[in-house]
Formats: sequence, C-alpha cells, structure tokens
Amino acid sequence: MIKKILKFLLKATAILLVVFVIYFIWEIKMPTPTIDTNYSIEDYQRIEVAPNHYTVNDCWLKKNKYGIWEMYLEGEPYERGLIYGILAKELMEKQEVDFVNQIDEIVPNQFFQFFLKMFVAWFNRDINEFIPEENLTEIYGVSQSFSDKYDYVGPKYYRILNYHAAHDIGHALKDLNMVGCTSFSVNHELSADSSLLIARNFDFYMGDEFAKDKLILFVKPSEGYAFSSYSWAGLTGVVSGMNEKGLTVTLNASKSDIPFTAKDPISLLAREILQYAQNTEEAIAIAAKRETFVSESLMIGSSIDNKTILIEKSPQKMDVYDSGKNQVTCSNHYQSDIFLNDSVNITNIKNSDSKHRYDRTNQLLNSNYPIDFTNAISILRNQKGIDDEFIGLGNPKALNQLIAHHGIIFKPHQRQFWISTPPYQLGDFICYDLNNVFNGKKDFSIVDSLTIASDPFTNSIEYKKYEVYKNIKQRIQKHVMIGKPFSISAENEQLFIQTNPNNYITYMVLGDYYSKKGNFKKAIEYYNTSLTQPLASIDEENIIKEKIVSCQLELKEK
Repeated sequence: MIKKILKFLLKATAILLVVFVIYFIWEIKMPTPTIDTNYSIEDYQRIEVAPNHYTVNDCWLKKNKYGIWEMYLEGEPYERGLIYGILAKELMEKQEVDFVNQIDEIVPNQFFQFFLKMFVAWFNRDINEFIPEENLTEIYGVSQSFSDKYDYVGPKYYRILNYHAAHDIGHALKDLNMVGCTSFSVNHELSADSSLLIARNFDFYMGDEFAKDKLILFVKPSEGYAFSSYSWAGLTGVVSGMNEKGLTVTLNASKSDIPFTAKDPISLLAREILQYAQNTEEAIAIAAKRETFVSESLMIGSSIDNKTILIEKSPQKMDVYDSGKNQVTCSNHYQSDIFLNDSVNITNIKNSDSKHRYDRTNQLLNSNYPIDFTNAISILRNQKGIDDEFIGLGNPKALNQLIAHHGIIFKPHQRQFWISTPPYQLGDFICYDLNNVFNGKKDFSIVDSLTIASDPFTNSIEYKKYEVYKNIKQRIQKHVMIGKPFSISAENEQLFIQTNPNNYITYMVLGDYYSKKGNFKKAIEYYNTSLTQPLASIDEENIIKEKIVSCQLELKEK
C-alpha cells in the first residue's frame, strides 16, 4: 500500500513538474522586436584597417594608445545594433566570458546555477514591456553577433537584455559594496573658468577581468542628439555620458529594496535622456514617464540651463533636487524634499558610508576652490577620510576605493570630457572634444595637450603593496565564499597585514578565514582588531559584531 502511495506521489510530482516547466517556458517567452528587413548582418563586412582597428562602412572600432577601445556608430537603430555587434564581436564575447566566470565563482553549484537562471528568466520575463522599442531593436541587432558559447544559458537576445538588467541588480546589492559612486558639480565663482564642471567616480566592480576592456562610444543616431558614453562592450545603455547639446548624465545608486520584477533598466533610461533631452526640463519629463526597479540619482548637467540637478527616482516615486547653489554633491543617498524624511533614506544616511563620502567631497571642494579639471581629478583620486585621516587603502568611505571602473570629468559648455585610463581612476585622464567628433571629423583623436598624467601613487611602494594585498584578499574571500582551496602561512599572514595595516577589512577578512577553518578563537581576535580601525559604516560594524557573536556561540558548543 505504501509503495503504491509513493508511486502515485512520484508520478503526481513528475506531472506537476512537467506542467510547471511548460507553464514557465510559456510565461517567459519574449517576443522579438519588429525589425527593418532591409538590414541584414550578411550585408555588412568588417575590414581590418590595422591591428586593433576595424571599420564597417563609415563606422569603426579601434584601440587607442592607452588601451581604451573607441567606437563610432551612426544610422538607424537596428543597423546601429548590427554594426555594433559586428565591430565588437570579440570584445563582447570576452565580456560575457568574464561575466559568466564571475558567476561560476560565486555560484559554483550547477543546481543553484540552474535555479538562478530560472529565477532571472522569471524576474525579467516582462522586461521588454518597459523598454522603448528603439532600444529593443538596437539591442536585438547587437545580439546577432553574440557568441554561441552560452546559448545553453539562454537565447542571445534574452541574454543581452538580462545583462542590461544585471547592472541594476548590482545597484540593488549595494550593501555588498558592488556600487558606491560619488559625483560633484561646480559652477560660476566655484569653477576656475566660471563655467560648469562635473566630475564622478563610477565604482561599479564586477572583477578585474571584466574591467579590463573599457569602451568609449560615440553615436550619431538617426533620431535625437549625438552623444558619447563610457562603459564596456555590449552595454547600449549609459552610465556616464554627454550629448552634443552639452547635456550630461551620470548614475549614482541609492538604497533599494530587493526588487520583485524588472522594469526599465536605469542605464537605458539614462541613454534615453542623453539621446533625446537637450535641457533639464526635457530630462525630467523623460525620467517621469519611465518605471525603474531600483532607486537611483541621475545627475543631469546642462549647458543650456547652465546648472546641474539631481533626478532622484525609486520604483514608487520621483523628485528633483535643485540646490539653488553653484555646487551639487551626490553620493548614495537622496536630498530632495520627497525623499529627505523617508525612513529608508534616513537609515541609509545613518548606517552606510554614503554620508561620509558626501562630507569628504564637500571638504575637499571647499579647500580647493576654484575647481578646474586638474584638481577635480585629484579629488576623485583622494584615498583619505575626513580631515585627511588615513583609513587604509580601499576603504569604502574613501572617494577613491581603488575599485572604480572609471572616473570622468565633463565641461559641458566646451563639449569636452576627460576619461580615466587604468588602473581604476589612477591612470592618465585623456580628453575628447565632441565639437570634433560630431562635426564631420571622423578621424578625431584624443586632445593630447589636455592629458592629465597618472597619479604618482601608481609608481609607489604603497601601490605595489596594495596589489599584493588585493590578490591575497581575493583568494581568501573565494576560499570563504565558495570553498576554493587556499591556505595562508604564518609568514604570508603577516605579509598580508603589513600590506594594508590601517584597513579594517584586512582583519575582517582574516577573521572570516579563521572562522571558515574552525579556529573561532583566532577569528574573534581578528574581528576585534578590525573594530579598532576606521570602519566604513555602522552597517559594517554591526556585521563584524554579529560575526563575533556567531564565533562565540560556536566556541560554547565545543
């Protein structure tokens, strides 16, 4: 009798599972956008002009002398997407490999990977309904050159849409220190030449390999305004950019609840603003009509309005912050009236590192007025805390956390901008002039006379020590998180400490290592030492204290 019941239950479970899979596949079927059949990938030929220099018709991709890829695109949405994919095929494949490898390291178990894939597919099942048709068409064109290597993960078009949403998931996971951007704007008497200047660090970190191949994109679309943006291959959205009208957009994450469904990825909203807005009023109107699934501050600089504002947006509401002054500072909390007394925002200001970076930025600005692009860059590179306190290298409450994907400076009136070259925002800052780019001069190049030299820190003993520190820290973290084999000798343990002795993370990581090894007494010692160093936030302090309690409980049970 029991065997019959078990057999029946197994059959019922199998039937339910099949029904669920059929229902699931049906629900996540995503229609492809309507495309112009006059354009076909077979109609375009990529020509190699020189090593690392390719052309397709009047569009091109080349690597500059600083190792940054430059791409120029023009045409209709689907055509632009097709050409983008053809030009950057290998770059996109490398970015996807690096991205998937990162996922493999974080989630090595195949069952959990399958579960994650199903969850992402379900989460993003309606994402196409929130993205403008032009963006979908362009993305579909790009996807035609995506690698076959990861077709088992999902169809190419689905994958690239999910990758656009992945940036927002990173913002939602801000508490994991994937994102901690800082930006500022000065104008009039606070600016050295009395014109608008905007600067930002984009502290989005998805691993060293992912950050290696950066792409500066110049687009002359068939509709809207020509623009430039700086990010990575495969992203058609914008995280930092300026258009031909002197309108700039940069993104700063704010505290988000865990989202339950995807909407318009924030980078695609930023792209829409950059392509279709010439002033702050038009930027606000575009932001108001789009639904997003994370909380974000969009810093909008406008040469037409001669000012900078913050569009502060969450999944539920939106407001605009206009300081009414010649300085705007933005980290990762809100400042507008609607959000100022919001309990989530108040907690974020109190418990995170956002307020510290905000105050430190203002302190550095106040001591360096008037600001030009050279001292703006030095502010972005600053590694110390309030009142120049040395807080260790890579502390999350520093403006320069030594994880930045890039730093960028805009001069909207002049249509000039500077982008950082590796490592982080420490390499040379190179300048581009959009007047040259979009006035028919397709052989434009870097304005060498305006290059700012790399930070001397990159040639220091301290920097070499930091690279050693980072390597050991990452190996310990992989051992703790995913069980990757690693053992640290007493000698290397001391070496690790000496490479970054003033950073609380050094001791917290060693505490995690010994906790993983079951040596809870030594773990507690390191956690306590961590608490004596300058901590990034109350959140971090609470996390460390919780780890101490957990280790104490383990000791009691022995």
